[in-house]
Amino acid sequence: MDARRLLGWGLLALCTACSGAKQAVREPSGPGTGGSGVSAQRQSMDAEDLASRRYVDQAMGFELIQPGGTWQLDQTDEQTPEGLAIPVVLRDPSSGAQVVLQVAPAVASPAQFAERLTMGLRSQPGFVTSEPEPLPMSDSAVGFHFSVGDNVRGRVVVRDGGADRVFMMLATWPATAPDDVPQTVNALFESVRPLPIAPEQT
Repeated sequence: MDARRLLGWGLLALCTACSGAKQAVREPSGPGTGGSGVSAQRQSMDAEDLASRRYVDQAMGFELIQPGGTWQLDQTDEQTPEGLAIPVVLRDPSSGAQVVLQVAPAVASPAQFAERLTMGLRSQPGFVTSEPEPLPMSDSAVGFHFSVGDNVRGRVVVRDGGADRVFMMLATWPATAPDDVPQTVNALFESVRPLPIAPEQT
């Protein structure tokens, strides 16, 4: 997959309207674990809240924790022209932020994906990007920031998605969005993980 196709992948994710999106059904939370005292109750409530916001996609092999507040998660059936899946889009109407998750075959490493996409974005009018840098969320995760003129800020993170997949996450938000929006985006990126591979039945 060359830089031009990667650029198309990234730009499509940045601009996708996802007109066919439908509200996702999150994995139901399990029963709460009882506890005594205020601290135990708070921990139980926190665990239940996280469980209620956990989203699992078995087909694409990932899970994530949906941000709280006004964030919305939509499932999509969309694909890029290259056949790359766009399983979910998350939006925050109150701030104008959007996060798109794409799943690609592991035809290159996350670092190679990020490097080529960075070069492609830099060739587009108005795009300014930082250098890709390693991230602690996995052994091979890489990310960079970008801006489009004075109005749009964004971030890209590419990480391994298991033996045969790569996850690419693209976020955009208005430059005037509150300071907690990038923090929420980072937390969302860090929550995206490949599902564990079930042991083979013998």
